[in-house]
Amino acid sequence: MSKEVFSCHKISEGVVEGEVLISTDDIMFYLIDPKTGICIEKGHSLEGKSVSKKILVFPGSKGSSVVQADGLYQLTLNDNAPKGMIIQNPETVIVASAIIIGTPMVDKVDPKFYEIVKDGDMVRVDTNTGEITLL
Repeated sequence: MSKEVFSCHKISEGVVEGEVLISTDDIMFYLIDPKTGICIEKGHSLEGKSVSKKILVFPGSKGSSVVQADGLYQLTLNDNAPKGMIIQNPETVIVASAIIIGTPMVDKVDPKFYEIVKDGDMVRVDTNTGEITLL
């Protein structure tokens, strides 16, 4: 069986492999417990789930610049940040945070990817080649 490959656009450099975690809601990284990586936002699609070392697939981020940047920074300090991020609607603060922290991030993903990928799938994100491979 051949591996599916999808095109994407590099935002922040890196090559990572890992388990996919899909959020249908925008994410406020400040509402993810930095000690566990678990989303503590009530009613969020990721409530009770950990983003730690996952390839996070999500629509976008929310909250002020401080809570976005500091939330992701605190997760990184505690070794509970996502390995990589696939975002549909990037904005300046989350992009800058990913670049500074060194988390690979892509956008402009082939729409077919979103039809096929599901929680728990393994993927390889290669920002150098602009490809996401479903493993």
